[in-house]
Amino acid sequence: MTKNFNSAELESVMLDMGARARAASALLAKAGPEARTKALNAMATRIRENASSILEANAKDMVAARAKDLTPSLLDRLELSADRLESIAQGLENVANVADPVGDVLASWERPNGLKISRVRGPIGVIGIIYESRPNVTADAGSLCVRSANATILRGGSESVHSATAITTALQQGLEDAGLPKDAVQMVPTTDRDAVGHMLKGLNGNLDVIVPRGGKGLVGRVQEDARVPVIGHLEGICHTYVHENADPQKAVDIVTNAKMRRTGICGSTETMLIDASIANDLLPKIAASLVAAGCELRGNDKAQAIVDMKAATQEDWSTEYLAPIISIKVVENIDEAIAHVETYSSGHTEAIITEDTAAAERFLNDIDASIVMHNASTQFADGGEFGMGAEIGIATGRLHARGPVGAEQLTIFKYQVRGTGQTRPT
Repeated sequence: MTKNFNSAELESVMLDMGARARAASALLAKAGPEARTKALNAMATRIRENASSILEANAKDMVAARAKDLTPSLLDRLELSADRLESIAQGLENVANVADPVGDVLASWERPNGLKISRVRGPIGVIGIIYESRPNVTADAGSLCVRSANATILRGGSESVHSATAITTALQQGLEDAGLPKDAVQMVPTTDRDAVGHMLKGLNGNLDVIVPRGGKGLVGRVQEDARVPVIGHLEGICHTYVHENADPQKAVDIVTNAKMRRTGICGSTETMLIDASIANDLLPKIAASLVAAGCELRGNDKAQAIVDMKAATQEDWSTEYLAPIISIKVVENIDEAIAHVETYSSGHTEAIITEDTAAAERFLNDIDASIVMHNASTQFADGGEFGMGAEIGIATGRLHARGPVGAEQLTIFKYQVRGTGQTRPT
């Protein structure tokens, strides 16, 4: 469980975690894919065996969270149930079934002088992951790092401290069951925010990259203060654009699902755009479906003239609600829709609903986001749904990784050069 440390003690604890993670990463990389797969399956078994203690720990977090008056969406992110815990265990098994990326030959060629050169995938080393109140991230992050032969240091949010600690214990038990070092997955043993500061400094060179997963404030602090590389995950201001050639029933079904399946996730649609040429007929049907599901509507003047809803302010277009609220804008055409997305998108996930192949291809090619979809719910923006087993987050940057960050995205490469005695001419 978490402890309180003075400044000197905390520094010592964090530096020791970094050193142990570095040692564990070397052992994990040398263990081979079969051992890592065995560990992931053992982790799933331990999650199931420890279900009672994990749910008891989560109950403590939920009591504290309700006392803090956390929003319904945050409470939903935090809460575990027997079904959600089983989903976590199945997620671990899914990652175990993903091809081990370490050792993949990405490219190979032979030079005229006979040198044979290969570009080979390998682990990054030690990955620090800082996240907020979703305890399932503990298992997702731990499993993906093991799959990619990286050690990880996890720092969960204070709201999920009991849940995350209990899950980490199960993961470490699984590692030991497979003969791998439990230090390959470590949880920072304190809620002291100064621990994050130590991670951002790199733990004496033992932390190779940091992945922040959370709100804009957390990600902003990490990107501003980190002295090690960051794989950034910003907010999800996601749009669904209903084009004039959309299938009406697809539009109703997709928009409702994209907004209301789970409103508290980053892949939830926050703004719907709809062409004026179809708005009079189709917008009332989409609005009725959303309202029936419990969604509040906020629209521009043209949308308000068609359906009774609140007026959308300028702030609405740049707000990640993470709640049953959607902003609606009637646009003249695809040009205006793309311009709106380009102005307000956070680079996460954007979708178009249309039966017009040319319009779909233009949207897919012109929109600069980590994920762009055609005739599908933005809620599919998820590493598990992409076949990656799980994800640490959706990277919205442009360097190293973009989109769902799975095991493959947590690797780097090196060049292996094989010769037969070649020397370079002077």
